[in-house]
Amino acid sequence: MKKVEAIIKPFKLDEVKEALHEVGIQGITVTEAKGFGRQKGHTELYRGAEYVVDFLPKVKVEIVMEDSQVARAVEAIQTAAHTGRIGDGKIFVSTVDEIIRIRTGETGSDAI
Repeated sequence: MKKVEAIIKPFKLDEVKEALHEVGIQGITVTEAKGFGRQKGHTELYRGAEYVVDFLPKVKVEIVMEDSQVARAVEAIQTAAHTGRIGDGKIFVSTVDEIIRIRTGETGSDAI
């Protein structure tokens, strides 16, 4: 089993959710986040004073899935979240050793 985490621009969330649904992914977790990468924030003007916005709004999408679904899910996220501009985000794939559904006690693939 794998965990796919994607940091994306907030306005791309609906497109990513639809793309994942189309490739058969049903359950996702979404968290509002703030951060920056190479873009390092930006400068804004407020009441005549300049200030630096270090942390930009992002959305973190997390999905746990069978290994066989990873390539399609990553491609769906990459296609849906792409704008071609700096700050499009990143996708991380990691291994999940165990899953336990709290309500039923199911483990492994049955718990997904």
